[in-house]
Amino acid sequence: MKSVAYLSLGSNLDDRLSYLKGAIEELHKDERISINNVSSIYETEPVGYTNQGNFLNIVVKLETDYEAEQLLRKCLQIELELGRERKIRWGPRTIDLDILLYNQDNIETDNLSVPHPRMHERAFVIIPLLEIEPNIELPAMGLPLQKVLDHIPDKEGVRLWKRKDGEDEFAHLES
Repeated sequence: MKSVAYLSLGSNLDDRLSYLKGAIEELHKDERISINNVSSIYETEPVGYTNQGNFLNIVVKLETDYEAEQLLRKCLQIELELGRERKIRWGPRTIDLDILLYNQDNIETDNLSVPHPRMHERAFVIIPLLEIEPNIELPAMGLPLQKVLDHIPDKEGVRLWKRKDGEDEFAHLES
């Protein structure tokens, strides 16, 4: 049975767009993953450790027959393949793949928390997620995500960088 998952992807080192494309391509290559939708690209200011460059962020909706922990391992494998080094918490990175939601499950293990434990605080996650899934709710909160976004103060730090349709098409990454 296929599960629906939403991933947040971010990059703030070197050619940020190439790292996002590379991660999408790696997900696409996996026969156990089917990408259903990709948000536009948003440029965002760093959170936590702020002495670093701005991020490019997207959200991806996919179907998979991976269990949540298997999907996490796949995400970590892609990060390694694309040169991710974990030196500073919330520090600069070539690519970051986080599982935001997995079905409507609440998962708490030593390695994985779903829904992502800080997603309700992060406009750079919620804005692209709402773009591709406007009526989504957080499983644990039972609250429309748009209402959560309304209470986040730093929305202005999230700027549309490249729309997924139009002349600067980003949607080609889905095929």
